Amino acid sequence: MVQLALKCSALLAFVLLAQGAPVYKRISQNTPDAKTAWEAACNAAGGAEKCNPIAVNAIGTLLAAADPCAQQNSADQMIDLAKQLNNDPNMIKLAQIFAQQPRNSPDSLSVPYCQQAPKNQELNGLFQCQFQGVNPKSFFKNTPVGQAGTIPLGQNKPLDPAGSCPAHPDGPIPDGQQLVDIVGGAAGAGNSNNGSGNASVSAPSASSSAADATGTDSASSTTVSAPAATAAPPSTATATVSDDPSADPTDDCSDDPTATEAPSAAMTVPATASATEVSVAGAAAASATTDATAPTATTGSGSSGDFHAQNAKDAQALNVKFASLTKDSSCNEGDEACIDGGFAQCVGGKFVNMGCGPSTQCFALPLVNKPGTTITCDTPAGANAKITASGGQGDVTGKGN
Repeated sequence: MVQLALKCSALLAFVLLAQGAPVYKRISQNTPDAKTAWEAACNAAGGAEKCNPIAVNAIGTLLAAADPCAQQNSADQMIDLAKQLNNDPNMIKLAQIFAQQPRNSPDSLSVPYCQQAPKNQELNGLFQCQFQGVNPKSFFKNTPVGQAGTIPLGQNKPLDPAGSCPAHPDGPIPDGQQLVDIVGGAAGAGNSNNGSGNASVSAPSASSSAADATGTDSASSTTVSAPAATAAPPSTATATVSDDPSADPTDDCSDDPTATEAPSAAMTVPATASATEVSVAGAAAASATTDATAPTATTGSGSSGDFHAQNAKDAQALNVKFASLTKDSSCNEGDEACIDGGFAQCVGGKFVNMGCGPSTQCFALPLVNKPGTTITCDTPAGANAKITASGGQGDVTGKGN
């Protein structure tokens, strides 16, 4: 059997080479890096708890499975908030740069351009650069240049040079790099000639105060924050998200060696985590349904005057259920959970694990200002402390009670 498999693989490899089947290379980046400068500027401008949900939502818009206009919509949200904060120029410039950051490509093909006008005029004429490793003549699903989505909105011919953007008119940027690190704050001019503007802004200082590590929630949103030991902008509970298509045309001798597979729809999972309470502008509404295999955050059953202890019990119950889940557990679209220590959401009937930041892991924890729970990334010690502070007995799962 082993010899047969080896012969099969060798024969198929020969056929692939003989027929010139394409070999795809995944081109990606550490997506959380793309929002760091803007979030720091937002905190410096006094955005406080409003900054993190927008920043976290922005991460997923750079994934290959994101809608072509999701990145622009996210930049619009950034500018909307900047205008609420005295038209903060740093936030606006960094939102313009974010709108031009290349998106991931799972198959070495260029990423389509948004064909809708932005909400804010500051984004007019701006579009994303491409990474250097993509094929400049072929877009998603091998769409040739000149077809819908291969030319930025407002332009009537292919870009020259291909892969360029207003902030980087010389061409595409090195694979995996952040545009903000390359241009140093120069957002470029959005115009039909794809020229570069000379407006620039220094990177904002990350010296704003930290969010309360005991839980960050407001009337409209619950943000996911990793507790900070020293004063710093709220650190988001996100990690590099993989959108690897895992397309392997050689996994069976019966496969057509010339066939290509569309990348799987691994999409963003906003790491703002109360399934029944969180409201993040621009993010898809999380499913509020629960079942035995895929529990999500719930609102506490205690009265409005005595909900803390009940919140702790509800969180402990969720953590017990999460411990029994795996990435292969059945789930409903939008369900959120902690899987193998990482924050996960159900996408396409399967959990997608985003992981957590360094030294942290995923827990269900009690809210502090109202009945309910949230799913967040924290240190084990910090999570246990929050359970205790809310009147819970034992650790995050109730052990030691």
